[in-house]
Amino acid sequence: MSEVVFVHGVGKQYLSEDSLARDIVPELLGGVRLAGGPVPAPEDVGIAFYGDLFRRRGTRHGHEPPYDANDVETEEEFQLLMTWWAEAARTDPAVPDPAETGTRGAGSWIASQALRLNAVRTALDALTGAAFLRGVLDRALIGDLKQLTSYFSDDEVRHEARARMAARITPETRVVVAHSLGSVVAYETLCDELLHGDWDIHMLVTLGSPLGMRALVLDRLVPAPEAGRAVWPKPLLAWTNIADATDIVSVVRALRPAYGEGVTDIAVHNGSHMHDATRYLTAVETGWAIAAGLARGPEES
Repeated sequence: MSEVVFVHGVGKQYLSEDSLARDIVPELLGGVRLAGGPVPAPEDVGIAFYGDLFRRRGTRHGHEPPYDANDVETEEEFQLLMTWWAEAARTDPAVPDPAETGTRGAGSWIASQALRLNAVRTALDALTGAAFLRGVLDRALIGDLKQLTSYFSDDEVRHEARARMAARITPETRVVVAHSLGSVVAYETLCDELLHGDWDIHMLVTLGSPLGMRALVLDRLVPAPEAGRAVWPKPLLAWTNIADATDIVSVVRALRPAYGEGVTDIAVHNGSHMHDATRYLTAVETGWAIAAGLARGPEES
C-alpha cells in the first residue's frame, strides 16, 4: 500500500520495476532523511514502471537500435532536438550557438531534407560534446527524444503508461514523485477522472519536467489547456516542481505561470549529471517536498 509512488522518465526500456526500485528507492529515502523525515518504509514506495512499452520486440537486452541522424524522422522529433540544442548552448559555453553554426536556415522542418539532415548531425555533435552529455551516444539521445515524442503520438503507449501509474496508487498514497517524461504521465493520470476515483494526493513532486514546453508538450496534454492555462488535477493538493538550472529537458523551469498558484518552483544544482533522477532525489529540496506531502494531516486535505 504505497504512500509514495515514483514515475520514471525516458531511457528505462531495458530495466524492470524491480531493477529500477533498487536504484530509486534508497535515493528517495535518503533525500527524505536529509530533509528530516518522516521517512517511509521501503515497502511503502511503489514504482510505476512503463519503460518496457518503448522496448522493441526482438532486440537484445541492453542494446539500443542503431539510430543515427537519418532516424530523426518527424517534425516533433526535429523540433525537440533543436530545442535541446539551443538550451544546451544557453547553459553550456562549450556548446556552439545554433545561430552561429551556419544551420540557421536548416533549423526548420520546411527546409530541404539535405539541410535538415545537416542540422540534425550538427545538433547531435554539439549535444554529445556538451559537458553534461559527454559519452552519451547519438543513438541513445535519439532514442530518448523518440520516447518523449511518441508518448503523444502513440495512443496505445499513452493509455497503458497512465493505466500502470493508476494501478500503483492506493487510498494510502499521499505523494507522487515523477521524473522527466514521467511528470507528463503523472499529470495526465491525475487529471483523468475515469482513473483517479477518490484519490487524495497531498503532493506531486516533478523533477526535470518538460511540462512547461508549450508547443511540444503543454499544448498536447489531455486535458487541453484552457485559455493558455493548464487544468489543475482535482485529486492534487499541492505541487512542487524542481529543476536544475542547466537541465536541457526542463526547458521552461517555472511551471507556476502555466499550471497555477498551487505550484512551487524550486531550483537545484545536480552537478555534471543535470537530468539524472538519483541526483534529483538526493537533493534536500526534493526531500523537503516529499516530507511535506507525507506530513500533511487530514485537516489540511
